[in-house]
Amino acid sequence: MKYQIGDDILVLLSNEEGKVIEIINDKMVLIEVRGVKFPAYMDQIDFPYFKRFTEKKKEAAKPAPKTYIDQVPKEKPQPSKVKVADGIWLSLIPKFGMDDFNDEVVELLKVWLVNHSDKAYQFKYQQQFLGVTHFELDTSIQPFHDFYLHDIKFEDVNDSPGFLFDFSLLNPEKKKAPHFETSATDPRAPPHARSCRRSAAP
Repeated sequence: MKYQIGDDILVLLSNEEGKVIEIINDKMVLIEVRGVKFPAYMDQIDFPYFKRFTEKKKEAAKPAPKTYIDQVPKEKPQPSKVKVADGIWLSLIPKFGMDDFNDEVVELLKVWLVNHSDKAYQFKYQQQFLGVTHFELDTSIQPFHDFYLHDIKFEDVNDSPGFLFDFSLLNPEKKKAPHFETSATDPRAPPHARSCRRSAAP
């Protein structure tokens, strides 16, 4: 008999590890994977030692970690590399993680306010789910700067998120409106999409 009760095994189809808990016959065993028990043919499983050995080799050869935009310190607004004055943008940047099946999935969205204009603005911001405010902020953003606002869980995108802004010029101008309200509330937009709104009327 190839397997015995208590043996560690690898499910070939899902690449998950488990244990043999019962020998059914000479072709099948009962296995347990993450608390779930189910029968499996012996040709559907294998010993996990080769997988563990190759994973250790991959870890040893792991490249130097990369720095991503979402690792920028939250308290420090960043000067924008783009110097084209095309308004103020709301940018949603996905942050990825690994699920139980070792697949890459979106865990949350980093919300940034991107000022592609030569004006500094005071703004009041509210983020809502289903019409209920979950986050508020009253601060300012400098010309051609990117301002980190907060994170939202990717699963909460189903709750009709709303992003409400009230902008006013930090240095008032006679030919500009005293303030300007705008919102981005379309839940059908893809996570990577950016919603653009002009921040002040001429």
